[in-house]
Amino acid sequence: MKTAIITGAGGFIGSHLAKFLKKKGYFVTGIDIKKPEFSKTAADKFIIADLRDPKIVKKHLYKVDELYMLAADMGGMGFISCNGPQIVHNNAIINLNLLHRSAELRIGKVFFSSSACAYPEEKQLSTKNSGLKEQEAYPANPDTAYGWEKIFTEQTCMAYHKELGLKIAIARFHNIYGPEGTYEGGREKSPAALCRKIAMAKKTDSINVWGDGKQTRSYCYIDDCLEGIFKLMQSDYDMPLNIGSDRLVTINKMVDIIAKIAKKKISKHYDLSKPQGVRGRNSDNTLIKKTLEWSPKITIEEGLEKTYKWIDSQLKKNK
Repeated sequence: MKTAIITGAGGFIGSHLAKFLKKKGYFVTGIDIKKPEFSKTAADKFIIADLRDPKIVKKHLYKVDELYMLAADMGGMGFISCNGPQIVHNNAIINLNLLHRSAELRIGKVFFSSSACAYPEEKQLSTKNSGLKEQEAYPANPDTAYGWEKIFTEQTCMAYHKELGLKIAIARFHNIYGPEGTYEGGREKSPAALCRKIAMAKKTDSINVWGDGKQTRSYCYIDDCLEGIFKLMQSDYDMPLNIGSDRLVTINKMVDIIAKIAKKKISKHYDLSKPQGVRGRNSDNTLIKKTLEWSPKITIEEGLEKTYKWIDSQLKKNK
């Protein structure tokens, strides 16, 4: 039986990954500062721990076949645009502690969850983004401190691999979404935020949209993301790879898709004072298709329907 530790197992991707690996026959240990918010953990063992403390990391990390580094202080644009010092401080310390201990223990392989936020701002000034290629991350110039921390940790992972022989896998996630993700409170990302707003709206209503709605993104459903992570970890590829969709949509389009799912007539009120992030961000999947034969299968319409229904049910349950 393969063994795995998932740090950040109380979060959105980490909690889903625990379920995924259990179905694959793994013995899974989850470590996080909190348990999953919306369902019981699938992990065989779950440890509540603050990974910023190296003594805690030394105490709880043990030699396993695979370590998944998903623990991070993060959220949507509303959060990462104004919490740079906190994000860089917490995430850098967590990741340095984990990599150092992984090398000491000679853990079989380490996965690091990087982000499309690592790409240079100047590559994302147009809404017609044809796709960000992995090699375009350098010269580095991310638009947020969160992106700079991801670049720093990618480089640290590669140094541990090159100089200490630690086997690594690095994925740059492009807007992963789905059920059981944060949908309120300030850390939610755009798909969850828009699903919540429309679920709370009347049959004919208006919702607040950050920016002018013309900004573009690509979105990858959680199930596709998990398949991509697993394929990457089973491969020998040791450079950063995009895991995302290469279908670009505007925020306006996403509102329209969700409104159709909800069977509501929704108009948009644009708030230009809110953080918008880059103008356009898209994944170029050429390399991952060639390397892993992976591409997302779930359309944004299918993924948003599942996400909307889950968020709508949560709101009704919590009334």
